Amino acid sequence: MKETLDQHGGGGRSRLVVVSNRVPAPNPRGPAGAGGLAVALEAALKAHGGIWFGWSGEARPAIDAEALKRQTVGPITFATTDLTKRDVEDYYLGYSNRALWPVCHYRLDLARFDERQTQAYFRVNEFFARKLANLVETNDVVWIHDYHMMPLGAALRARGLRNRIGFFLHIPWPPAEVASALPGYSRLMRSMAAYDLIGFQTPRDAEHFGQCLVEEGLAIPLGDGWYDSGERRFQITSFPIGIDTDAIRIAAATSVGQVATRRMLASLEGKRLVIGVDRLDYSKGLRERIRAFVTFLTQHPEARGHVTYLQVTPKSRSEVPEYRRIEQEVATQVGEANGACGEFDWTPIRYLNQNIPHSTLTGLYRTADVGLVTPLRDGMNLVAKEYVASQDETDPGVLVLSRYAGAACELDAALLVNPYDAVGTAAAVARALDMPLGERRERWRSMMDVLERHTVNDWWRGFLNALQTAPAPAAGVTDGQVGATG
Repeated sequence: MKETLDQHGGGGRSRLVVVSNRVPAPNPRGPAGAGGLAVALEAALKAHGGIWFGWSGEARPAIDAEALKRQTVGPITFATTDLTKRDVEDYYLGYSNRALWPVCHYRLDLARFDERQTQAYFRVNEFFARKLANLVETNDVVWIHDYHMMPLGAALRARGLRNRIGFFLHIPWPPAEVASALPGYSRLMRSMAAYDLIGFQTPRDAEHFGQCLVEEGLAIPLGDGWYDSGERRFQITSFPIGIDTDAIRIAAATSVGQVATRRMLASLEGKRLVIGVDRLDYSKGLRERIRAFVTFLTQHPEARGHVTYLQVTPKSRSEVPEYRRIEQEVATQVGEANGACGEFDWTPIRYLNQNIPHSTLTGLYRTADVGLVTPLRDGMNLVAKEYVASQDETDPGVLVLSRYAGAACELDAALLVNPYDAVGTAAAVARALDMPLGERRERWRSMMDVLERHTVNDWWRGFLNALQTAPAPAAGVTDGQVGATG
């Protein structure tokens, strides 16, 4: 039965309007791959019908301020706008990824503050709001995603929209003493009080954010995650994102027989496999992880020649200097580790700085004895969940997981480690490799039960259900004329 959003304000069925920094290319055959945020949001839009709005990914010297690209596939209209090269430099590469991203990941040492970039961040969000307001109908429910678009809800309210508007942050949110270092912090926090529902990956992140609002005098806590800003009552709570557990499990079982997976297994020549898969990002703890594996080999010389660590790390945001630097540092560190620990017939660390098809990855997860997922800070980390879902239940591998990943709140049957502690992480790898089958099965079953109860479809349904039940704005909030879909 086709799902529909409740009607608000009478007259007409509510559509869903999803807003994200990037919008995937429409695919009449449906989304590719077995999981991921794009697949989840497309599923939500297919269930309700509506619009997916965001940046096209195109950067030009100058753009037509009124131009909007639209393409309708089934019940979804994909609507995108270009940005100028200057705006991409200042809004996206600048404030979003050189201020917000490092601060939200507790890395004040890597944050770069620039007033022009701060102003560009708010200006581009107002630009998005002007284009989006003309697409939104009175009964539509608007769901805005991630750190690039935090002020967008307030910009839409300023244009008169009284729709239900929710926001979900996919990355961590730090406590006030860290978050307040952001340039434009007070303005940013003020803008967030415009939402009806603000979602986070973990209860800790939601609590931090609520404390920030209270300390800024922008909201009064009412209990159970509810706050009153004077203009509206809104909720701040956690909605941990899941995966399509069944699809991942099937993909992994199928992938084991594919050529790429068989080639990898053959190249190991019976050696045991430790796997890590991460974007090339300083928040992922790659240097600390390599150091921990070298420590493991040093403390367990019997493992030399018998255990291989495969690290798959696609490039990310190479235009940002901090990312170019870590790319060079990790490559150098891998080379030094292999030179110091390797043997003529064994390379301890295999490092792939490239994309690998998702179907192949699930097969590699399934064959790996240990999944090494040790970010220094992560909102959730779906690699951890996909590793668990990919396992053969009769002989599962062991997940070694950073306690600073959001997934640790749910996957507490993993071996939880402090990623800064090389000796402790090395000990966890050794324990994982030596773990008896019975304990491995018990830990895997505990984590799999969590993944099966909280899938990615449960995530979007839970958020939208909570958004629909949010209270109406307080009396006196200005109503406005909302543009019709053209």
